[in-house]
Amino acid sequence: MRSGTVTFATHVIGGLGVDWATLESTAPLPAPIDAGAARKKTYTVCVDAWRVPLGMHVETRDVTAAWK
Repeated sequence: MRSGTVTFATHVIGGLGVDWATLESTAPLPAPIDAGAARKKTYTVCVDAWRVPLGMHVETRDVTAAWK
């Protein structure tokens, strides 16, 4: 793999479990990665405080990667 991006779908969840919003963010994948090799990376996903009112929380439920 020469290059790529990872996309996170972070959901804002209300106190009763209602999904109020889905916010997407992207970051570059660690590249290059040789054939047969593996690499682990931890990402920090940030959400503006005003998007998460009192009593709500965030969950990153969907992660997708695209590479070349």
